[in-house]
Amino acid sequence: MEPKWAHHRRTAMTHLRSRSLVTFALVALLVGACTSTGAPTTPITPSPTPTTPVVITEPAQAVARVILAEPRLAGLTAYDTNLIGQASWYKVTPASGVGVFVVEVRVGWGDCQAGCISEHKWFYAVAPDGAVTVVSESGEAVPAELWPSQASGIRTGIGGTATAGPVCPVVRNPPDPACAPRPVAGAVIVIRDASGKEIARVTTANDGTYFADVPAGGYVIEPQAAQGLLGTPGPTSIVVSEGVTSRVDLGYDTGIR
Repeated sequence: MEPKWAHHRRTAMTHLRSRSLVTFALVALLVGACTSTGAPTTPITPSPTPTTPVVITEPAQAVARVILAEPRLAGLTAYDTNLIGQASWYKVTPASGVGVFVVEVRVGWGDCQAGCISEHKWFYAVAPDGAVTVVSESGEAVPAELWPSQASGIRTGIGGTATAGPVCPVVRNPPDPACAPRPVAGAVIVIRDASGKEIARVTTANDGTYFADVPAGGYVIEPQAAQGLLGTPGPTSIVVSEGVTSRVDLGYDTGIR
């Protein structure tokens, strides 16, 4: 027969094991509940915002894609058979059956009234999805100032022509072409910003022209005295807009009377 003390010990151990199992089960349920309702351990990556695909269906769209790839062609115009001396132009031809446009571009310079002495040509292929590929390229390097973006006035800055007059002591009516103001070469032009700080200094070319690249803003143009000329133009204030060449022509005085 089992002693009473042994029986009581076995009964106590059985109750203790039962309570431990119940406690473990409750803890498991609580942990599971917290896990299912709490923040996930791995962040959820949001789906990318859908974008509208590019679809090229018109010649103008194809030309726009070419200019996007080469911004210096901005301002380019379509080839015009009736325009004599057209230096720069583009032609667009659909590539039959493949949905691709071929854009031919020509930039020419030097006596273009007679067909241009120099030129640079490109053939671009523009796919339906807007992708631009240079198929071929030939010709001389285009001078920086002769790209269509410069010639069309898209260049942001200040430019103009410096001339000197009078050339003849007597002004006639009608004016004598031989007495027209002459270009001033080698004149120094100082450009200051609104605070008076000098930001550019340029010299007029042989034909009297000058140009300075400046960002949009307000400026003062200060022509400097030119050798051999008695009168110097005074300061001129001007506001430059983005994508525009603001023109300031300068008139020097020869002193001839």
